[in-house]
Amino acid sequence: MSAQDEPDLQLQIPAVEEYLALRVAAGLSAMSAAGAREGLRSSWCSVCVRDGGELIGMGRVVGDGGLFLFVVDIAVAPAWQRRGLGRRIMQALMEQVHVRAFPFTQVGLIADGTASLLYEKFGFRLVAPESQGMSLRIEEGENV
Repeated sequence: MSAQDEPDLQLQIPAVEEYLALRVAAGLSAMSAAGAREGLRSSWCSVCVRDGGELIGMGRVVGDGGLFLFVVDIAVAPAWQRRGLGRRIMQALMEQVHVRAFPFTQVGLIADGTASLLYEKFGFRLVAPESQGMSLRIEEGENV
């Protein structure tokens, strides 16, 4: 792939519909449109990778902006995987973290499968057995 054929990476929040579609295409869990509308606009940092305007990769950092940040939504369309786009997305997000985050900010993420190998290249370390990651997903109809 030549430099002129390289997909375009920008600090940008994806549209709700393309965000939802890319998550599912990349094998991430489905999310609600209402939740995506709220969550996307609350992003601390967001990166989109586009090819001819089509969203083919993305990643976000969310959090309180002062003490805790969390890397989420690292996703690349299947046809574009294994071409270094995940690394480009993480590089762009981590550049923002290192420039904008306050000293002692804790940055976390949950790594699925072998994704931890990518994240280790950016300084992330497994926390087990000292700490255990935990998760709770609110199912449809559970919200108040």
